[in-house]
Amino acid sequence: MTHGKAPTDPRSTLVVTAHAGDFVWRAGGAIALAASRGEKVTIACLTYGERGESAQAWREGRSLEEIKALRRGEAEQAAATLGAEVVFFDAGDYPLTATRELTDRLVAVLRDTRPDVVLTHPLDDPYNGDHPAAARMALDARVLAQAVGYPAEGEVIGAPPVFFFEPHQPEMCGFRPEVLLDISEVWETKRKAMECLAAQRHLWDYYTDLAVRRGVQLKRNAGPNLGLPHTTYAEAYMRPYPQVTAVLA
Repeated sequence: MTHGKAPTDPRSTLVVTAHAGDFVWRAGGAIALAASRGEKVTIACLTYGERGESAQAWREGRSLEEIKALRRGEAEQAAATLGAEVVFFDAGDYPLTATRELTDRLVAVLRDTRPDVVLTHPLDDPYNGDHPAAARMALDARVLAQAVGYPAEGEVIGAPPVFFFEPHQPEMCGFRPEVLLDISEVWETKRKAMECLAAQRHLWDYYTDLAVRRGVQLKRNAGPNLGLPHTTYAEAYMRPYPQVTAVLA
């Protein structure tokens, strides 16, 4: 039984997201960077955000199934723009309820993709209970996928590091920007992916401004003489588990 990956396997990133747009706003830069390095990126999209994150479509008089199809199409286009594969669970949002069945499906995805890193929501969000539900299932599935005796297909995995991406209201979610990821080289790709999400057009400028602000913080923490471009774009992440390293850096 092999717990790790073959040395020739490309690096793998798994993104567990509650809604169809979340992976773009919060982790689109990380996804695009990984894909640009030839890494495999899989997005486990638990819902389409059809009830709680598609207000414009509802006001236009569209049906539930029409909205699901709309949001799925937007997410597929955005994932393709970023260079990722997306797997839809269609679990239903508002509310997204954590269940054994969904967790089992995530275990299967973890064992299949064998990620080197997992990205998901923080565990606290008083504005949207779907986000913590997705995060809790992602963390539970990560542990279960490591258990030899857990009844799921596939080989057990190691313990991939987890990064929480930044929520929409970080101050209210206990989020600390512990890791600042420079996404400047793929910013245009992320912006194109954002523009695939026409149902949430109102967020395009918000997340552009956020990337600029996090870029300013990145430059301040990187030092003044590293030759970083005048406009640097960044994403913020938080780690729920300790970093394991042989070198402090």
